[in-house]
Amino acid sequence: QLQLVESGGGLVQPGGSLRLSCAASGFTLDYYAIGWFRQAPGKEREGVSCISSNDGSTYSADSVKGRFTISRDNAKNTVYLQMNSLKPEDTAVYYCAAIAYAYCSGYVLSPPRRKEYDYWGQGTQVTVSS
Repeated sequence: QLQLVESGGGLVQPGGSLRLSCAASGFTLDYYAIGWFRQAPGKEREGVSCISSNDGSTYSADSVKGRFTISRDNAKNTVYLQMNSLKPEDTAVYYCAAIAYAYCSGYVLSPPRRKEYDYWGQGTQVTVSS
């Protein structure tokens, strides 16, 4: 079965850290750019961060720049999102998605490109609260 599975979400206090994982099964991530998205209740889905398929270059939205770091381990077929200095406004369901042969940018994470993503995970809840 071809799928992406997120893990690592949970409840954390403001200022804390979490590391999300996005693991692929049934296909290799080598040829895919991976985007992380989040959606809070009553809000539109937001592109958070992306890592390119070819050179591993990354892009992060201004809202998380300097706090979140995306990385990939092709040997483990997994992409990670390290989230530090978490804020209550980071509370959301986080999704990863794969798009073939893409170079990351804000446009790759934008709504017009999302229909081009080949695979989406089921999401993992992140709650930042004291």
